[in-house]
Order: sequence, then C-alpha cells, then structure tokens
Amino acid sequence: MEPTVLDRIRANALPILTKTAHFSAPFITTFLLIHLSAPALANLGGSTLASQTMLLGREYYQTSLEPLLVLGPITIHAVSGVLKRMLSPPGRPPRKFSNLLSLTGYGILVLFLPVHFLTHRGYPMLETPPIYGVGPAELDYEFVKTGLKTWPIRSSVLYGGLVLSTTLHLVDGMTIIWNSWLKDSLSSSRLASWRREVRPRRILLALGCLALPVLTGLYALFKEPMMTFTSMAKRYEAVYLASLIYRI
Repeated sequence: MEPTVLDRIRANALPILTKTAHFSAPFITTFLLIHLSAPALANLGGSTLASQTMLLGREYYQTSLEPLLVLGPITIHAVSGVLKRMLSPPGRPPRKFSNLLSLTGYGILVLFLPVHFLTHRGYPMLETPPIYGVGPAELDYEFVKTGLKTWPIRSSVLYGGLVLSTTLHLVDGMTIIWNSWLKDSLSSSRLASWRREVRPRRILLALGCLALPVLTGLYALFKEPMMTFTSMAKRYEAVYLASLIYRI
C-alpha cells in the first residue's frame, strides 16, 4: 500500500520533533538548576540569601537573551512533545498518557507552569492599583513568603507540584536523552546505558538531591517572619489575587 501524504509527513516530522525536544532540554535543565538554587539556599540563609541568589541567577535568564536561553527552549520542548503525540499513528503514541514522563510533562504544561509564570512574571507587571507594577527589584523572596503565609495550602500544592513534577520529568527525560545520544560514545559498559532496573534509584537520588532541598527551603521561608513593609505585602497579595487559583 502506497504511503499517504500524512504518512510521509509523519515520517519526516517525527524524527525532527524528537531531536528538537531532546536538544532543547539542556537549556531548560541549566535554567532549572540556576532558578532552583535560590530556594534551596534558603535552608542556609533564609530569604536574604535566596533573594541574593535569585538576583545573580537573573543575570543569566532575565536578559535580552531570555527568549533564546529559557522561553524559546521551553516553548520548543512543549510544542515538540504535543506535536509528536498529535502526529503519531493511531494506537501508537510516543508513550501512554499514564507514563510518568507524560503525566508530569502535561501537568507542568497545563497547570503548574502557566500559574507560576503568570503569578511571578505576568501579574506583577500590571500597573493597575493596588499592584502598581511590582518591578523585578521589588520582587524578591518576600513575595514567595507572602504567598506561602497567606495561602499555605494552595501555595504548597502549586510549588510542591511544580518542583516534584519537574524533578520526575527531568529524571526520565535525561534517561531518554542519555540512552539516545551519549551511551554509544562511552566505553564503560556500566555507564553505557541507564538501565531500567536502576530507575527507582535515579528517581530517589533526584528527589533527594534536587526536590527535597527546594521544598525544605520553601518551608524555611514559610517559618521565617515577614521582613517587608505592610504596603508592599498588600501589593504582593494583590498580585496573587489576580490569579483565579488564589481567588477561589
């Protein structure tokens, strides 16, 4: 049977989409390690050290190169994954929706990332009262602390869900990239492939080394007293209330 036009499109597009999803991942990983280092360091120095670390990190990801280093790779990664699922032959998806990589990826894409981006980047820019445009210099970890103290359950679910989903997605995603691109270049048989039987160990290692320090850092921020003016705290609260998630 002669291939249809759609079959030819699939044959050409799917390998390209796989490569773009893989090649965008290191940029996202670099951003995540820089971005998550700030809340992790709150374990050592509270909101002061977290805010200072965040300001240093912004020198990487909040510059004129942000579309190339952060926003572009995230968009490419997400669009590639969605298009791969849409273009895959019926009954032969890249992986089941119940797969951990899919569950965490779509959870991040549909819920956790949009809420986080709008709350921390979009809504603070609103010039309407009582927000009055909370600028980057004013948007430090006192803002995060305000959310944790005012809406502890919602903020914990959103931050925790984002951190855990990202960590779990990272583990399985790195395994795929490693086995696809790196294992053949390694001579050591022990390192040549990230075998499935050691996957639980990789997950526990990632949760312990990446997710746990971030989550305990957020808890340290929650326990810390507020160190900002009441007027600024009210502006922070108004930013959160711009999101439907925090109004319901």
